[in-house]
Amino acid sequence: MIDTSAWDWDPGTRTIAEISRCDSEIEWREESQASPDGEKVAAVVKTGDMEFGMCVNETLLEARHERIWYPRYAPDGRLVVIAVDDGEYTLSIDGEALEEYYGFIWETRFSKDGSVIASALQDSMTYGMLVDGKPWETMFDNANNFALSPKGNASAAAVQTVSMGQAEIYKFQEGAYSVAIDGTPWERNFVNVWTPVFNDEGTSVAAQVRTSLYDYTIAVDGTPWPQQYASVWEPCFKPGGKEVFAPVKLNGKWGMAADGNIVWDPSFVQLWQPQFSSDGQTLAAICAPKFGLWTVAVNGTPWEKTFTDMVTDLRVSKNGRTVAAIGKDDGKWFVCVNGTTWSAGCDMAWQPIISADGGHVAAKVEQGGKHLILVDGKPYAEKFDEAWDPTFSQDGTKVLIRAIKDGKFVRIVELVANITG
Repeated sequence: MIDTSAWDWDPGTRTIAEISRCDSEIEWREESQASPDGEKVAAVVKTGDMEFGMCVNETLLEARHERIWYPRYAPDGRLVVIAVDDGEYTLSIDGEALEEYYGFIWETRFSKDGSVIASALQDSMTYGMLVDGKPWETMFDNANNFALSPKGNASAAAVQTVSMGQAEIYKFQEGAYSVAIDGTPWERNFVNVWTPVFNDEGTSVAAQVRTSLYDYTIAVDGTPWPQQYASVWEPCFKPGGKEVFAPVKLNGKWGMAADGNIVWDPSFVQLWQPQFSSDGQTLAAICAPKFGLWTVAVNGTPWEKTFTDMVTDLRVSKNGRTVAAIGKDDGKWFVCVNGTTWSAGCDMAWQPIISADGGHVAAKVEQGGKHLILVDGKPYAEKFDEAWDPTFSQDGTKVLIRAIKDGKFVRIVELVANITG
């Protein structure tokens, strides 16, 4: 993870940029992107006919391209965009484009510390990944569900390893898909493969697989669990090892399996998106204990609080002390922490952010067309035209707010105690 200790954590408000300062040199701008530390704000801008650039803070960068897509700040603060010239694609990092161009690039991904940048890649009608400017040596007829390990030391995708003609249905039934790690596929093929995921060290991969037209299971490093199920969802590794957990469907109900063995009884109408605490002692997942009711199950036990529309953006604190999610009920959005919602519903809510010690939760919400920052359910005093997810200091005593108000991008550091009272 990124070390935020070097960021400016002195309480107060700083105006970083007036958003309109580039406007005299451009035709129009797209939505803004804020750097993780709040020191920069960037936007794609149209500077002429078939010509685009980037405005960062109040400066228009020199680099121009036929088109620019998907600007994102890496966790380490580098600005990464997908650039198009003469109909071909490349990545540009802080205004410097890679030398090589390709048929198509999409889905930019970062390692947790931002040191490694990867993307999905198509070139000459073959598919794979581009990792730190280098394409896989082996490309495939089809690739999707791209993944980068947390440390950035490995990349993976679900790939098609057997070419098929339009009428060769038997090849599909025999198995034509696998997982490729850095371009090298598993030795075994499956009827289908989805969502490869890495363990923390990037040394092992698990994925959902279909072993026949009717049977599903989890494969780990190419070896499927011996147990077969009516369906499965995306697996996850228990931190610190290679034990794999995944929601599985048996006899019409969903439960949780670990390395093929049932650890949560199949009693749920739906169960998915499992997530561990860093110590591996707390496992949470989004679930439907009854048809049409959604909530979160923690170590197999669902919260009493349920939602009629949906639950999303599950988060578990490092120490497992706090589990939070966003729930939607009758068209209103709620932040729910350890089974308790924060006050009235909002027009929109974004992912909860949990402090390192699990003691505080913050979230961006929208109400009446304005963005607010809530900390432990209490709103920061100001409302914004636009805001980004808040960030806690490492000791959890301060919160960083990145926002736009009255045409200015501001960086605010506030004491948590001043917000929560």
